[in-house]
Amino acid sequence: MTVGTPQVVIVGAGFGGLTAAQSLARAPVDVTIIDRHNFHYFQPLLYQVATAALSPADIAWPIRSIARRQKNATVLMADVTGIDVGARLVHAGSVTVPYDFLVLATGATHSYFGHPEWAAAAPGLKQIEDATRIRRKILLAFEKAELTGDPDEQRRLLTFVVVGGGPTGVEMAGAIAEVAHHALSAEFRHIDPRAARIVLVEAGPRLLPTFPENLSAYAQRSLEGMGVEVMTSTRVTNCDDRGVDLDGMRIGAGTIVWAAGVVASPAGAWLDAERDRAGRVKVGPDLSVPDHPEIFVIGDTAAVMDETGRLVPGIAPAAKQMGRHVADVIAARVSGRVPPSPFRYRHQGDLATIGRKAAVVKLAHVHLKGFIGWLFWGFAHIYFLIGLRNRAVVAFSWLWSYLTYQRGARLIVGGSEAEEAAPTEKAQPQSSSIEVSREPGRSQVASSGADWR
Repeated sequence: MTVGTPQVVIVGAGFGGLTAAQSLARAPVDVTIIDRHNFHYFQPLLYQVATAALSPADIAWPIRSIARRQKNATVLMADVTGIDVGARLVHAGSVTVPYDFLVLATGATHSYFGHPEWAAAAPGLKQIEDATRIRRKILLAFEKAELTGDPDEQRRLLTFVVVGGGPTGVEMAGAIAEVAHHALSAEFRHIDPRAARIVLVEAGPRLLPTFPENLSAYAQRSLEGMGVEVMTSTRVTNCDDRGVDLDGMRIGAGTIVWAAGVVASPAGAWLDAERDRAGRVKVGPDLSVPDHPEIFVIGDTAAVMDETGRLVPGIAPAAKQMGRHVADVIAARVSGRVPPSPFRYRHQGDLATIGRKAAVVKLAHVHLKGFIGWLFWGFAHIYFLIGLRNRAVVAFSWLWSYLTYQRGARLIVGGSEAEEAAPTEKAQPQSSSIEVSREPGRSQVASSGADWR
């Protein structure tokens, strides 16, 4: 930190925050990046971590490594708890960081539409920790089903419900189907993973509402061809650890994944700024907070309108464009140059993969689907990964999975596997018993009170 040099503090090292920091590399400022984690991760591929196609290290990179060559950048691993707007201070645990310019790129979390109690039963997918937790739940569901002697409990454990028909929900449902129908199909002796039931629930009339109707219809047909039950125009009314309640019906499920909505981080509350219904801060044309030209909010935390009056989507390209724009504004101000024109979002397209050899892509004047769309989706995601090592590992992992149908990151970690894998007392009636033969080369089950098929 140089005395007299303008201090730029960036909270959040996601796509927007990192882009802003890197774009200020040659500006006459000191940059401090604050994040609660020591790594940046590629959020669009979290679902592949959750379904054991990739490991967390394949889609993440240490922030310090990314910023190591940027001489004017300092990285702090800390959890921001508040901002003193008047004194221009960021409070991050025991550390207080002064700023001349502040960029908030703190992202979003899951929205349960007024039912936060559903979170325990239906985890969402926004962080690495979410992905590993969901992976654990999915894999443990098969392990528990292998142990239980109750056919009804088997069916419940092998039912997977994904709530939300946007890109994340579509990708999760397709990936779970591939895990059950291919990766695990020959590895269990007392259950058939191919009998797993995967249900995708969407409150709206169709999947992928931001895509053209023909691509939305293709996505639904592809999922149904993979064995996924698609339920549109269906609302979730309750979630618990035994299943979900829908409009007029109940589905018992061992795993529920929430992909239905997001709410912004508490950054707006820190600033006491005007927010929309999802908690996003309403910003001005240069992405600064009204009455506070030194504070900028970008990415999922900001409510930004495009030229048509529609909300800019919370996707990586939008966050990166905002990060570059804010960096240009700050650099112009400290250098005494004319600031750039108001932020203008340039939509580069929408992509969603459905499964093996199937994806949908909407570009400005081109629509792709099927194998060609899947190839485009794969190359685009590899291109945007940080680091040559990550690109190479992900590309090889995808090629291996394509050729072998296998998923190499199927580790159940965290908690007590022995306790969680055992069926509950409710799930395993007293009348059922399991005996595994210890004769070499044999695996037999003697079952009392249960029908093993």
